[in-house]
Amino acid sequence: MMASGMHTRRQFLATAAALPFAATAAQRKIRKAIMYATISMEGSSVLQKFQAVKAAGFDGVEPMSHMSQSEVLDALHATGLQAASVCGSLHWKNPLSDPSAEVRKTGLEALLQTLRDAKAYGASSVLLVPAVVNKNVSYEEAWTRSQAEIRKALPLAKELGVKIAVENVWNFFLLSPLEAKRYIDEFESAYIGWHLDLGNVVNYGWPEQWVHILGKRVLKLHIKEYSRAKRDKTGPYSGFNVGFLEGDNNWPVVMKALDDIGYQGWGIAEQPGANSPEGLKMLATGMDKIFAS
Repeated sequence: MMASGMHTRRQFLATAAALPFAATAAQRKIRKAIMYATISMEGSSVLQKFQAVKAAGFDGVEPMSHMSQSEVLDALHATGLQAASVCGSLHWKNPLSDPSAEVRKTGLEALLQTLRDAKAYGASSVLLVPAVVNKNVSYEEAWTRSQAEIRKALPLAKELGVKIAVENVWNFFLLSPLEAKRYIDEFESAYIGWHLDLGNVVNYGWPEQWVHILGKRVLKLHIKEYSRAKRDKTGPYSGFNVGFLEGDNNWPVVMKALDDIGYQGWGIAEQPGANSPEGLKMLATGMDKIFAS
């Protein structure tokens, strides 16, 4: 009897301890979207891809900049999907940190167009890779040049009501959350924040730490997996070739961190597998499990 009673008590305590977490997960308001560039359904039109995204259970999509606005708008209206964000398509080719003033000018013009695209689609932010550090561009040059160019875009961002969301990518720049926070704060503008890629961090850090440090600066999320074991075995980029819940993100801890900062918004899949209706459905189901963890 005593052993049975102790077992029952342990069950009760475990259940009671889980209740606040379960309630929090149920109240969590993160909506599913997917990055358009990851949808590799060859031969499909924009509308057909949007239809497949909708059928899979997504609420939104992240179009690329410089697409046909009329085609994207028609597909949004036809499917009822929302534009979660717009991802710049030219920032790698024309970085705002480039030594050439002409290249930086082209990059700035691309950012301005991305903002206009977002306004047209009803998206509240744009994804920007702000700079690239390499053997020809120092860290300090990347910082000062990119900030100077972004400041030129902030008036249009304010006019349109669309925020610029800087993403952490493998560009050898803004490698720590403390730097990321400082970089954003130096603009002293409500129209710039962070597009936090939860997979890109795992190679050199822990996403939950970035979440806590960036706090309300986090405007959007990219939901992505990364495996350190695959990285160590077959190289850095192979770490991305894992399915949802098969990498090294501790999703319950990451979700708790997002709850702590009060994040409510879009979680955008940037993940392999979006090459068929079945693949899209698997991604949507995986995201549901992540958001409920």
